[in-house]
Amino acid sequence: MTRRLPLALVLLLLLLAGCSSSDSSDDDRPGPDESGAVTSPSASPSASPSAPGPAPGHWQPRPGLAWQWQLTGKLDPSVDVPVYDVDGFHVSRAQVDDLHRRGRKVICYVSTGAWEDFRPDAGRFPASVLGRPNGWEGERWLDVRRTDVLGPLMAKRFDMCREKGFDAVEPDNMDGYANETGFPLTAAHQLAYNRLVARLAHERGLAVGLKNDLDQIPELVGEFDFAVNEQCAEFGECEALGAFTRAGKAVFHVEYDKAPATFCAVARKLGLSSMRKELELGTWRRACP
Repeated sequence: MTRRLPLALVLLLLLLAGCSSSDSSDDDRPGPDESGAVTSPSASPSASPSAPGPAPGHWQPRPGLAWQWQLTGKLDPSVDVPVYDVDGFHVSRAQVDDLHRRGRKVICYVSTGAWEDFRPDAGRFPASVLGRPNGWEGERWLDVRRTDVLGPLMAKRFDMCREKGFDAVEPDNMDGYANETGFPLTAAHQLAYNRLVARLAHERGLAVGLKNDLDQIPELVGEFDFAVNEQCAEFGECEALGAFTRAGKAVFHVEYDKAPATFCAVARKLGLSSMRKELELGTWRRACP
């Protein structure tokens, strides 16, 4: 015959068991993983939705990666390269997913320094920030001093890139201060704006590239993850991009009017990811061997 314990003793044992279970929760506290980084346990369903999480990581492209840059025409996903740079507005989430399944990293091209009248958000830009034409039909320089206006607009564009699954952003027209924009822009204005662009991308877990703006590379190389350049060989400027490759960061470079034989040797020496493209940036490419 089984003896029953007195009720008071049963309650005491249950109380002690609850304390022991509470003490064992130390095993779920954040601790270092194998790399030494601190990791946190998965949040429980009852965790506060406003609790801050770890800062998102982002892709770090290394020098020498082959790439395809296609901004016009029907997207051809079959080019056997590890990196694609495509128009963020025109390319869908399904197309980005397809490129990922093919083993590609995908860069989201958006203009951050010029207004384009053909974009779906063109009406959100007040006339006060629109400057002179930048040489392309339907485009005008932006007043990058107006970070109060442009910051939220660019944040929305980067949100689009993130929601479509892109790995990185290529922000174009990042050197307005060196052009006739219609605004009295200075190098300091451009530095402040470019740093804002980099921060907005990183906050969304996206890598970000510095487009052209060679004169400010020394100040910005530490804040951008790669560079995108047009025609540095034609203008004798490629040496400046060596600051990125020496820092272990990719430089995605194109020429339009020069044969690969005239620039590939310099590209290899500097570790640039170089190719020749046609100006409309369709599917055709000829990469350095």
